[in-house]
This record gives sequence, C-alpha cells and structure tokens, in this order.
Amino acid sequence: MSTDYYYAASDDYSVKRKSAGKIEKGLKRLIIIAAVIIAAHIIWLFGVSPFIPFSTIDVHGFSDLQRNNVLTIAGIDEYSSFISTNTKIIQEKLSAVALVESAVVIKRFPDRLSIFLYPREPAAVALTNVNSKQVPVYIDRHGVFFKIGNSDSQEYMDLPVLSGIDNPQINMRLPTALVSLVESLAVISSNSPELLSAISEIRIERKTWDGFDLVLFPVHSSIRVRIENNLTEHTLRYMLLMLNVFENEPKPLDYQKPYEIDFRSGMGSYKIGEQS
Repeated sequence: MSTDYYYAASDDYSVKRKSAGKIEKGLKRLIIIAAVIIAAHIIWLFGVSPFIPFSTIDVHGFSDLQRNNVLTIAGIDEYSSFISTNTKIIQEKLSAVALVESAVVIKRFPDRLSIFLYPREPAAVALTNVNSKQVPVYIDRHGVFFKIGNSDSQEYMDLPVLSGIDNPQINMRLPTALVSLVESLAVISSNSPELLSAISEIRIERKTWDGFDLVLFPVHSSIRVRIENNLTEHTLRYMLLMLNVFENEPKPLDYQKPYEIDFRSGMGSYKIGEQS
C-alpha cells in the first residue's frame, strides 16, 4: 500500500515538473519575442524614421509670402528629414527676408516640421521713384524698409509719410538715431491714430553738427511745425492746440500769419515770413 502511494506521488511530481518546464519555456519564448519586437521598434524609431522625409510640414505664414516660396527659401524639399534639417540655419534664411520680422522653426520627432513666420508691420512710409513714378516704401517699427507698395493703396494713405530720406530701397535701415521716431509712430498709431491723421508729412532734416530735426506739415493748416527728434502724443496734442489758436482766434488788422512754429526749446516760438 505504501509502495503504491510512493509511485503515485512520484508521478504527480513528475507531471508538475514537466508542466513547470513548459511554462518556463513559453515565458522565455514570449520574452525573446517581446525583446525582438522592442528592439525592432527602437531601431525603426531612432535609426530609420529620422531619415525618412517629413510626413507633415506646417507653414504658418502670411499673404505676402506663399508656402512654396517659404519652403524654397528655407531649402526644404521632398527629401528633407528630421536628421537633415538644421532649424537654426532655416530661421536665419527666413529672417533675412525683408518681409519677415522673425521666424521660428520647430522639429517634432520623428517626422514633423513647423514653421512660424511673423510679418513686419508698417509704421510709416517714404516715397521713392520707380519707373519715373513715386511709390511708397513701407518702414516698420525697427526702421527697416521692407516693401514697395501701391500708390493707390488705402494702407499707404493711412500712414505718416517720412520725407528727407535719400533714395529709400528695400532692406535699407533708418539711421539708429531715427529708429525711436518710427517706434513712437507705431505707438501713437495704435493709441491715438487721430493725431497722426492730422499730419500729412514729417520731413527729416539733418542738423549742421549732429542729430535730426523733424518738420511736421499739418493737414488743415499751412503753418509747419519744427520739433526735436522726439515725437510723442503730448507733443502732437500741444502742437494741434497751438495751431488751432493761430488758425481760429480773432486777429488784429496788422496780423502776419507765421509760416513755422518752433517747439525745439520746449515752448512754441514762431517765425513770420516777409510780407508780400
């Protein structure tokens, strides 16, 4: 009886051992298969896909610079990939375009590229000759001449005109001392556009020794105004108030209308022309 029990226990142990061996072999096979799959995925992800051409290229630009032009300037074609694309070089190429104020290029692993372009916004215009015709050249708040426009454009009509600039061309820059002028024009245009609409022209005149004067020509007055190169909303309001006094207040019989008011000293003094 005891012998029969011994053989039964031995057989049961043998069955359990064989079963455990099969499970162990199965687990080893699963681990090997999983390791192969993971290794293949890693090889594909890091060794193959970065060399595959971009599947998605997003260009966030503006109407004056079309997508195809952007990609051509950037040097992006159907073979460009994550590995072959240098975002810093592309940003430099796009930022060199006159119409572009700044560019941001982002690669997203493994096969996506995004380009963000921010256009220059006009703060003023100057006039230049093209084919014996005067046309506007737009200037941004950094003093960059970035686009030649249409003389009939409403956008041009709404911007202050800067004169006294010799032969302005695309990609030219205003002298450093005048950049603050276009920065001020951009601020005034945003906050108080009605003030700038009262000025038809701002003439830049170089001083004998150093710096610049600004000569402003009002829309509704023949009296011009001379100021330092420091245009502010306060200056414009004071100027318009003083012009209103000269234009609308009752005048004596011997009154001589001034041809220029000088604000450079901080107080308005005026010049009277010779009587005809």
